[in-house]
Amino acid sequence: MKMNYLFQCVAAFVVLSGTSLADVDNKQFYSGPPIKALLITGGCCHNYPFQSKALTMASEARAPIQWTVMNKGGKGTHAEIELYNDPNWAKGYDVVVHNECFAKTSNPVYIRKITEVHKKGVPAVVIHCAMHTYRDAEIDDWREFLGVTSKHHEHQSNYPVKVVKKDHPVLKGFPAQWVTPKDELYIVRHVAKGTTALATATSEKNGKVQPVIWVNDFHGTRVFGTSFGHSDATFGDPVFLDLVTRGLLWSAGKLEK
Repeated sequence: MKMNYLFQCVAAFVVLSGTSLADVDNKQFYSGPPIKALLITGGCCHNYPFQSKALTMASEARAPIQWTVMNKGGKGTHAEIELYNDPNWAKGYDVVVHNECFAKTSNPVYIRKITEVHKKGVPAVVIHCAMHTYRDAEIDDWREFLGVTSKHHEHQSNYPVKVVKKDHPVLKGFPAQWVTPKDELYIVRHVAKGTTALATATSEKNGKVQPVIWVNDFHGTRVFGTSFGHSDATFGDPVFLDLVTRGLLWSAGKLEK
């Protein structure tokens, strides 16, 4: 059963990306010592098993990344993951990727168990519904960590992406005119002081411009974020997978080229 599921993920990745694993292997963004990365995922509304497999496979082909994947909390909108009860939950990892979706979790003590670790220096990548995770919380700690505040999204569409910081190392090789696979546009109501937008997209409803790719300086800790990542098609897109991999490397201070 596990091998069959793995085969299905690999096959889906190749079909959706429109490339081959041989092509992916030809891309190398970093060739130094292995990077230990923790992917925390789970919750509502997304195909997290597929997304996790697509991301880890693609990034491992682009850089020597050793992944630990924790899919915890079920498929609902509320969960408090036991991992965070350990004050040293991120010890041993060079970077943590948050790709989870728990909008209804609001316990401030629990949330600060996460943000305090990142505040102390653990780099991070935040993807899509991480921006709506803990959105019911009254405290702003998580939102300051993310770098943006978003409470809702607009419809799925193919969104043209405009680069606004083309010289940033994360965006090296990023297409000047990338149009997303079907994905959601998150509406950002506040951008944190330490956040720099790298790329934007425009609402089809009202023409307002939204940051969709950014970096955040969270008390001296590097955080890379993108609000895209809803669909399997996005996680099968080589442009998106390149972007997240480079964002991870940049966050961890390992982006050589």
